[in-house]
Amino acid sequence: MKTLSRLWTVDDVSEYLGVPIATLYQWRHHRTGPRSRKVGRHLRYLPEDVESWVREQE
Repeated sequence: MKTLSRLWTVDDVSEYLGVPIATLYQWRHHRTGPRSRKVGRHLRYLPEDVESWVREQE
């Protein structure tokens, strides 16, 4: 049985990356940050998308 990982909130990603929440919203607006998804009216991130995005940064 596959274990599902929890989606990360904006707060989770902010803490993980060490950036302000406002920065995440700016990145989303400019489409420069990690891929995010809307779940209803909530913004969520797959942990593997955030980690992949970090590895791509130079």
